[in-house]
Amino acid sequence: QLYLAESGGGLVQAGGSLTLSCVVSGRGFGGYTMGWFRQTPGKEREFVAVIRWTRTTAYYGDSVKGRFTISTENDKNTVLLQMNSLKPEDSAVYYCAASQTTAYTNRPRDYEYWGQGTQVTVSS
Repeated sequence: QLYLAESGGGLVQAGGSLTLSCVVSGRGFGGYTMGWFRQTPGKEREFVAVIRWTRTTAYYGDSVKGRFTISTENDKNTVLLQMNSLKPEDSAVYYCAASQTTAYTNRPRDYEYWGQGTQVTVSS
């Protein structure tokens, strides 16, 4: 069983930056693939970024590529999502998730554990 807790959301103006954090607890979390997703009302959950604890390789959704950066702080059991050049269309609830697969998966159904989400609102 893993537990994920996101924080760092809030209200920011377009062009601004935010950093989301996801603290992970539970046995064996170091072997999991970690992802960030986002969702707005009435829409499916959208892939944002994915990384593994023991790797530096990361992948991003097309809509955030070049603006967002995912990273891990292994000594703090934390996954970060640095978001720059934010746009109003980035407004959503952002979720951290963990998958037992070793693949860099972008499919929500591959993730077994989810945080409660944190709201990001970008004003124009």
